[in-house]
Amino acid sequence: MTIDDVITKSAITMGTVIAVAAITFMFMPATLLLPAMIVSALVGFVTVMIVAARRVINPGAVLAYAAIEGVFIGAVSKFYESAWNGIVPAAVMATLVTAGATLAVYKFFRIKVTSKFRKMVMIGTLAYAGVLLVNFILSMFGMGFLFSGGNLAFLLLISAIGVSLAVFNLILDFDYIEQGIAMGAPASESWRGAFGLTVTMIWLYIEMLRLLSYFRSN
Repeated sequence: MTIDDVITKSAITMGTVIAVAAITFMFMPATLLLPAMIVSALVGFVTVMIVAARRVINPGAVLAYAAIEGVFIGAVSKFYESAWNGIVPAAVMATLVTAGATLAVYKFFRIKVTSKFRKMVMIGTLAYAGVLLVNFILSMFGMGFLFSGGNLAFLLLISAIGVSLAVFNLILDFDYIEQGIAMGAPASESWRGAFGLTVTMIWLYIEMLRLLSYFRSN
């Protein structure tokens, strides 16, 4: 596993996400956006669990996840863009700047990921994901309690938590890749590194879309 391996696999994975997202954004009818978002979100979640649980990474499963998330990203982006013109380019830029800044801070300040930090981030991420899942289920019955209506300060707080957790997970991804290279991990593990980066970047982008929508709405 080398940095070139990780960059190549990440480019392939993210390229798949972007290509499928672009096709979905351009050609999916508005009437299919909501069903596409729901189905791709659920299938993507299951795929993440399957890929993450396997001891041996499967490149095909990683690319399948990328394609599924491409549908999700494309549908979500089209939904937000139809409501707030120009929000998608702004969210993309915010995501790239945040990820780049995180990488710069990680490298230049030589951040060391401790087991305590890793545990706290994992617990926080699981808790946040659990809240999102409950809210998603309740929203299907018109009882969602996050991301719509309510107090702006509360909505911004939730988004700030989401963005912060995504950034912390990026640090974990960078650390995994750095440690894997240092320990001479098999080249196949570069797919796992690319997978982790892709999952986190998608999450960060969605959080940026949501955050920017609050400012646009107010």
